Amino acid sequence: MRELRIIEVKSEIGAGTRGSGMGVDAIKTAALDFGSRYFKKYKSVEVPNENHLLLESAGNQYAKRISGILTMVERISDEVSGVLKKNEFPIMISGDHSCSIGAVSGIKKAFPKSRIGLIWIDAHADIHSPYTTPSGNLHGMPLAALLDEDNLESKINKPDQETLNYWYQLKNVCNISPKIKYGDLVYISMRDLETAESNLLKRHKIRNFSTAEIRKRGVERVAIDALKDLDSCDMIYVSFDVDALDPSISRGTGTPVSNGITGKEAGNLVARLMSNDKICGFDMVEVNPTLDRENKMAENAFEILLRATNSLIND
Repeated sequence: MRELRIIEVKSEIGAGTRGSGMGVDAIKTAALDFGSRYFKKYKSVEVPNENHLLLESAGNQYAKRISGILTMVERISDEVSGVLKKNEFPIMISGDHSCSIGAVSGIKKAFPKSRIGLIWIDAHADIHSPYTTPSGNLHGMPLAALLDEDNLESKINKPDQETLNYWYQLKNVCNISPKIKYGDLVYISMRDLETAESNLLKRHKIRNFSTAEIRKRGVERVAIDALKDLDSCDMIYVSFDVDALDPSISRGTGTPVSNGITGKEAGNLVARLMSNDKICGFDMVEVNPTLDRENKMAENAFEILLRATNSLIND
């Protein structure tokens, strides 16, 4: 078993709501409240953030603070790549979901010839580009960046040249683009998407295991099938956005969506996924304690994180 490395990223510049940059510390607080030595037991490293940009203009209308996102993605990519080259297992806890561009890029940087599968556990499709985004927030664009997808067929915006230059650089971090293929992407519990995203997913026949399917067939079967869909991949990365959870558990995330999975379902799901030999990394994102009560979301997130970690260790 490889040694685990916790990568802390307190960046929230890709989100539209403030506060997810405090998610890492909220999860640490939850661990302390549970009497856990988790963050003492495993080595951790913090990637410097660019949150000072929140005090400045958002800049590019259709890709807000994209220069800072590019900086963060490059830093995270270097960190993840270095961790993997030391034969350590990266577990990233970060603010907003744009950080996952860096994590997957880091895997591709360390293993450029490997085919990477991606399991995206999230209420949202996160596959907008500057041409289609309704908000301009980069945490809605990580998969488009990794897939080198502009989705010009559904274009509604006219990004300026500076935005397009940064977007090109973001898609080409590590000088490899795309990082993943459509056939190597699987969604779980995704249930809130715009027309532009829906058009893409239909065109490329992307699999989404819905909450209803999880309830009907069970977590074990869904996990097995998700992994089977990525059987041709050399490595598989799992990204968990806490908005995959139902808001009845906690509203401590920026974009809650009803009809999500329960904490128990999520814990069982990640535990089953992480037991697979091809899993090469895991992240947890978008915990926002400023929207929470009694740190409930962070507590749920920590329990899921613990299930994922224990599954790795005990495998």
